[in-house]
Amino acid sequence: MRSYPVDSPHAAGRILALTMIVDGNLAGSELAALDSSKILSHIDLEHADFQRLLNDLCDDLLTSTSHGAIRVDNELIDSLLGEIVDPDLRRSLLHAMWGIADADGWLADAEAVLLTRASNAWAAETNFSSP
Repeated sequence: MRSYPVDSPHAAGRILALTMIVDGNLAGSELAALDSSKILSHIDLEHADFQRLLNDLCDDLLTSTSHGAIRVDNELIDSLLGEIVDPDLRRSLLHAMWGIADADGWLADAEAVLLTRASNAWAAETNFSSP
């Protein structure tokens, strides 16, 4: 898995990309939620760069398959979440993550795990509540 500098646009963008694909399905409504949130502008990431991040994340996940299955385990989630330390950035990302996960009207188990881990890890360190 690639690593990005802490609090960088790429690290933040990858968290958003993970939110979109962690359930195994990239829905058009999730892309619309990303666009309407304006989070890419907030983190200073161009849409084309986000698309590359999304592709890179998928490539990285495909190289770590186990018996032909892609698995996003808690250790990987925690590692990616650990690249975001700024409290304001965490709040903005978490808000956008909830909007993305909720966009298709269904919260998949994998999305719930990601959101819970982000809420717990980031709230514990920054004294804020999830939206």
